[in-house]
Amino acid sequence: MRSEQHEKQRNLVMSAMFAAIIALTIVYLFHIPLGTGGGYLHFGDAFIYLAASFLPAPYACAAAALGGGLADVMSGAAIWAIPTMIIKPLTALCFTNRQEHLLNRRNIVAIFGAGCISVAGYYVAESIIVGSWAAALATVWGNTIQAVGSGILFLVMATAIDKLGLKNKIYKIS
Repeated sequence: MRSEQHEKQRNLVMSAMFAAIIALTIVYLFHIPLGTGGGYLHFGDAFIYLAASFLPAPYACAAAALGGGLADVMSGAAIWAIPTMIIKPLTALCFTNRQEHLLNRRNIVAIFGAGCISVAGYYVAESIIVGSWAAALATVWGNTIQAVGSGILFLVMATAIDKLGLKNKIYKIS
């Protein structure tokens, strides 16, 4: 029988692991600079979605905030760290970890909700940072591509993880 302390430790370790994966994926894998404002395209949100499908919401939100914020600082776009640390946890809240499979109805629908939160959140943040609602419209296309790409990558990874039964194996081991 699992103790509450053991479960907390497992969640903390997995949160730290996901935060690191999120940061490294955003900074080094598929990191495509956009324009001159320091923005970039990435598919790290797929790992935020995975974290939110494995972990209870507070832990997934922490992994999303820390991983995303750290990535902004590491990539030279520190001005985006605070908006990221607000937006990314909100996207994680769309998902559930309470299902046996990562790929379930709620998490499939959550991809769309998370994408909308991300696109709208970064539009508002960009508008505030550059001081123009009109100028910020130019970034919507990149954020939309990022959201769609992350959603597709999440679907592929979740399908593979479910076929391997990794979620059940992780929870049985711990």
